[in-house]
Amino acid sequence: MLIEVIADTLSDALIAQEAGAGRIELVTGLAEGGLTPGYAVIERVCKELKIPVNVMIRPHSRGFCYSEEDIEIMIEDISICKKLGAAGVVFGVLTPQQQVHNDHLKRLIDAAEGLDITFHRAFDEADDQFAALESLLQYPQISRILTSGGKRSAADAAERLTRLRELTANSHLKIMAGAGLSIENISAFLDEVPVTEVHFGTGVRFQSSYDHQIDPERVRRIIKIISA
Repeated sequence: MLIEVIADTLSDALIAQEAGAGRIELVTGLAEGGLTPGYAVIERVCKELKIPVNVMIRPHSRGFCYSEEDIEIMIEDISICKKLGAAGVVFGVLTPQQQVHNDHLKRLIDAAEGLDITFHRAFDEADDQFAALESLLQYPQISRILTSGGKRSAADAAERLTRLRELTANSHLKIMAGAGLSIENISAFLDEVPVTEVHFGTGVRFQSSYDHQIDPERVRRIIKIISA
């Protein structure tokens, strides 16, 4: 079981690593759902951490439908992340009709050659998650989909996430459950949904808030629960 933790500072990333996280999703703009962090932060975190660092590629918080200029910026961000030592990148692109934007996706995948790729929770905004999944299954370069099963909390989407997991069982794609998972619900959730990767944000922070830093004890307790 791999535990991915969201971090927006070097100190958060180091705390998560020390507590036992398996991978970092590095972002800024946590209150806006995550945006591409500054290059100095990316460089320093990638240099100091021993676990993989996957960087959010998202130029603005106005949804997941992007202009040509946005895509050009995202491609440049991906190129810079490669140079700065990122293990992977995290992105998602939709059409105005809330379907996977295949043309944009292909361009971002080409730019990310050699990097680990996560298609993020833009998937939860898709008008039809199963159609979106069919699109993403066409791209062996994508390692995983981060999703809450279309619900506010993954804990409320056990049936949907189980079905998505079944549909990807014999493919290159992993379903990584995220949003709303915590010490209180992770055990019951994993009893229902057989995912191998889980993603934590506020669930591992003091006061369960992005206004506070990562609580290493919460990370350790989750690892202990998962390992039991």
